[in-house]
Amino acid sequence: MSALFTPIELGTLKLPNRIVVAPMCQYSSQDGNANSWHLMHLGQLAFSGAGMLITEATAVEADGRISAQDLGLWSDANEAALAATLVEVRRHSAMPIAVQLAHAGRKASTLAPWLGGQLRPSGDGGWRSWAPSPVPFTPGNEAPLALDAAGLARIRKAFAAAAARAARAGFDAVELHAAHGYLLHQFLSPLSNQREDAYGGSLENRMRFPLEVFEAVRTAFPAARPVGARVSATDWVAGGWDLEQTTVFAAALKARGCDFLDVSSGGLSLQQAIPLSAGYQVPFANHLKKEVGMPTIAVGLITEAQHAEAIVASGQADMVALARGILYDPRWPWHAAAELGAQVAAPPQYWRCQPREVKALFSPAA
Repeated sequence: MSALFTPIELGTLKLPNRIVVAPMCQYSSQDGNANSWHLMHLGQLAFSGAGMLITEATAVEADGRISAQDLGLWSDANEAALAATLVEVRRHSAMPIAVQLAHAGRKASTLAPWLGGQLRPSGDGGWRSWAPSPVPFTPGNEAPLALDAAGLARIRKAFAAAAARAARAGFDAVELHAAHGYLLHQFLSPLSNQREDAYGGSLENRMRFPLEVFEAVRTAFPAARPVGARVSATDWVAGGWDLEQTTVFAAALKARGCDFLDVSSGGLSLQQAIPLSAGYQVPFANHLKKEVGMPTIAVGLITEAQHAEAIVASGQADMVALARGILYDPRWPWHAAAELGAQVAAPPQYWRCQPREVKALFSPAA
């Protein structure tokens, strides 16, 4: 039997296989609301046969959006739009769906990638961003506002409120975004966190706010549904956040009830030097799986079915996540199952498409 297509449990949530659709920003919302684009986008991915789908980074407050077109979950209107989208998707797919809750911090107020992706200053259609310290992401850009005690409390409350909204909307799980140079990662890394209070300096202090946010989310989301975290295992910059510190942070998350780790890297500094190759981040997931003992998701240039199979079969990670690869091929899990002799769930309207040389590809489960 294919290891990639065996079930796994995250807390009480059972996934039919080990393939995860990674969060991918669509830059297609208005005022944070999901719309027909998100219904079409999530609908096709819910037919992919993956074990779980994680929605794009969803901002917990308007100032925490990466771009003005980001999805949000800070208002009643946001909640209603996402809930309606989930209802429609679930009419035709039983795939577990998680939401990634996020705050962009100093990387907020950008243009969409196809418009250049650069940061927009507050006087040019953008807004002033927030961060642990007034250190801009890009040298020469407008400095973010350093969060004071009231600001920290506001954002903790925003994460908790968004988690409660996610529960009411019907999400099966939450992933807390603490990676890719966004706000929680900014607190973790000494490159971006230059505070001199209880939230800066030592590793214990730099972890404090992200752990407080995790606790707030875990408390606000139903205990029977899993909460995980996405982490950047390293900044890829000397003197920055690294795997050793990530291991300590992951153990602290586990002690607070974290159900899984989605292990990525980078995104905090333009000085990062990343040695790109197929599966280059898998060793990080492998290390954290062994040292911390939490289910891990490996990501990053995993594009071939046999590679994904080997990662799971060898125990390097419990799951693999695809992002750009599954946008390019939304039926990647179907094709992987055909190659590995496994089955996937698909709507019966599509069963006739199975190639004659492929045997028993589709499971009767919807």
